[in-house]
Amino acid sequence: MKKIKVGILKETKTPPDRRAAIVPKHSEEIAAKFPHVEFVIQSSDIRAFRDEEYREKGFKVVDDVSDCDILIGVKEVAISELISKKSYMFFSHTGKKQSHNRPLLQALLKNKIRLLDHEYLTDIKGNRMVAFGNWAGVVGAYNGIMAFGLRKQLFHLKRAVDCADIHELKLELQKISLPQIKILITGGGRVAQGAVEILNVLNIERISPEDFLNKTFEHAVYTQLDPQHYVQRVDGCEFDLNHFFKSPEMYISTFKEYPKITDIYLACHFWNEKSPVFISKNDIESQDFNISVIADISCDVNGPIASTIRPSKIAEPFYGYHKQKHIEELPFSPQCLTVMAIDNLPGEVPRESSEDFGNGLISRVFPALFGTDTEQIIERASITTMEGKLGKHFQYLENFVAGIE
Repeated sequence: MKKIKVGILKETKTPPDRRAAIVPKHSEEIAAKFPHVEFVIQSSDIRAFRDEEYREKGFKVVDDVSDCDILIGVKEVAISELISKKSYMFFSHTGKKQSHNRPLLQALLKNKIRLLDHEYLTDIKGNRMVAFGNWAGVVGAYNGIMAFGLRKQLFHLKRAVDCADIHELKLELQKISLPQIKILITGGGRVAQGAVEILNVLNIERISPEDFLNKTFEHAVYTQLDPQHYVQRVDGCEFDLNHFFKSPEMYISTFKEYPKITDIYLACHFWNEKSPVFISKNDIESQDFNISVIADISCDVNGPIASTIRPSKIAEPFYGYHKQKHIEELPFSPQCLTVMAIDNLPGEVPRESSEDFGNGLISRVFPALFGTDTEQIIERASITTMEGKLGKHFQYLENFVAGIE
């Protein structure tokens, strides 16, 4: 079998991201499963795993990765660091026509680089094969609880990024108790599962959406909403999840009653721009709008939640959204909503999230990447090709690349 050389990239995005696609403990499994593949680690002084940790596990650490066939990172690679006529794998954030990354996509094409985007690595049913979503939910929910404690001056949690590991993060939660509040989660995927994991650490009771709306409790409770709980068909027909995914424009929102009795909102849903919004400016202006903290883990800026006007940063996780002026103010001002909208939440727990992500690559993606791709996994994820063209499944980006849209 042909020898392949793979470089694990240092992250070059600003602000720095400390995650890695492969971690030191993966060395033995990689060697056993892919003996024809040589992995080298590009030296980094910001990575959560020190160069020496990789060396101790038998990895070669190098500065120059230009002799590698495939280069694998986590976040977008700086344009100045791209090497022509190579295969790259990272989250490019270009497939949804994100305008801030148009120059990156143009550079990939100009340099005849094949880009395999982690986001589009899917099985034949369309399910994501690797993701950091669970960790986004864990950290996002933790930050939402932290924000509530600060806003109400009830408790002070250690920042997730300052915890040694997920064990310490959970120990922090065990030091606090929540008052008689209601917490709302939207979504049912990996992100929501991570949020639920945090609420379970706090022993918060889960109740049905009906009880959430209609009953009062003497302790903290939460509910989790799937689409059938917050939209309905405009034609009056029975809700059908597949129909909703295919034709979201045929639905209207039924969400408006929930913000009236919710204290903390953890947004973990996937949102299509043709779907109804969750919270509008008019909703926030209403006298009966009760939410004080929104942890928008999905972080759709200028999308379904009007208060998410920009991403926040790990260094400054919260900002305020004035409920009448609709402008940003200090995060805990009385007249404001407190918003948490960090768009790289797993970066706060880089060691655990990196290990989990690498496990997915090794078990689900690398067999196709380094062997026979019988299910066209690699083809489906190829945004660009080494011929300097858009991949088969990304022809819709042609006008975006040209700057027409």
